[in-house]
Amino acid sequence: MKVYIESYGCTFNKADGQIIAGNLKENEIDIVESIEEADVVIVNTCYVKLPTENKVTYRIQKLQKDYPDKKIIIGGCMVEIDPEKLDKVGPDCSWIGPHQLNKAADVVSGAYCGEVIRECGFSKEPKVGVPKVVDDSLIHIIQICEGCLGACTFCCTRFARGPLNSYPIADIKAEAKKAIENGACEIQLTAQDTAAFGRDSGEKLSDLIKEVANLEGDFRVRVGMMHPKNILNDVDEIIDAMKHPKVYNFIHLPVQSGSDKVLSDMRRGHNISQYLDIVSKFKNEIPDITLAVDIIVGYPTENDDDFDLTVKLLEDVKPSLIHLSKYQHRKGAISSSLREVPPEIMKKRSKFLSEIKSKITEDENQDLVGSIQKVLVVEVGSKGGFIAKTDSYIPVIIEDVELGTFVKVKITEATATYLKSELLEK
Repeated sequence: MKVYIESYGCTFNKADGQIIAGNLKENEIDIVESIEEADVVIVNTCYVKLPTENKVTYRIQKLQKDYPDKKIIIGGCMVEIDPEKLDKVGPDCSWIGPHQLNKAADVVSGAYCGEVIRECGFSKEPKVGVPKVVDDSLIHIIQICEGCLGACTFCCTRFARGPLNSYPIADIKAEAKKAIENGACEIQLTAQDTAAFGRDSGEKLSDLIKEVANLEGDFRVRVGMMHPKNILNDVDEIIDAMKHPKVYNFIHLPVQSGSDKVLSDMRRGHNISQYLDIVSKFKNEIPDITLAVDIIVGYPTENDDDFDLTVKLLEDVKPSLIHLSKYQHRKGAISSSLREVPPEIMKKRSKFLSEIKSKITEDENQDLVGSIQKVLVVEVGSKGGFIAKTDSYIPVIIEDVELGTFVKVKITEATATYLKSELLEK
């Protein structure tokens, strides 16, 4: 029996795919690298945005049409968020819910024999320290907790991931140690909200970062997305932890809107003053920090004045990375009962912010041209060369280097998304 797995969406979901593969390998089920070789295909879905929903839905339908002799299994968030639609799209498909990954081998074996097995529902099964099949030995993803403490009105992912379930620091540290010993040079700590880590267990994110960063070896730690409301109680300690030389000077701090009114309507649990205070503290203490923000354009209650406040926020804060999303209703989300902003207004606002985004991010990167940077080479570029990361987690294109090494480069050119460089010293 041979299985092909394809995963969509976030870093967390990618790690889920690695756990599924690990469970199959432990049960002596082969993982293959092409659909043609496979008897069973697992589609590990993402459902966070409508375009992604459409993409995975189309993919499931196409697989059934193009490969009628293969068994299709659906995993990921779609299983928990929209089982009604999934049942229509793939009435003969088996399911593996995101909390049932330890049952992957049973579902695959059953599907291979012609059974339709659907494992879903919540559990407290740990996702740290479990067998994984990692497709990139240099970058190791560790899920530090699952679920969140939020009640954002626009979000459907929380219905799939459930309440917060943090994993012990000792177990996370042990997995990181093993990965580094096996050659990993980048440890990615990921969650739906890393700032919520430990709120249910009494441990703290700042302690976790320090424990991992203090492991022996030459590596870097990337800390995943933090919800502003959950960073407030531990911000000084988190900043102190992130000053460690092995931790990337990088923070992903979604704000979603520059309007307090809209933030209240979204039930985000923080206001702009608090957000600016967090950003100011990070920039004062870690001047080279890369700030990544998320913005939702056209939330149903967003008017022109609210949009102007978002524009002002971006122009004042000048994030190095800006992720823009047009608002769209999501299954089960509270805001889905509201009337959407007219498409022409949504399009106009999105285009305006996209132009601002490009200018801000390119200007930020342009300031680095001519500078000397120590970078970590982490992957092969899709168009040739290699991709390295600065200490501030900015991607740098470089030629003629070895994966997994630290090198010195001079930045020669900047775009809105990456830097180009020349090698100075290996």
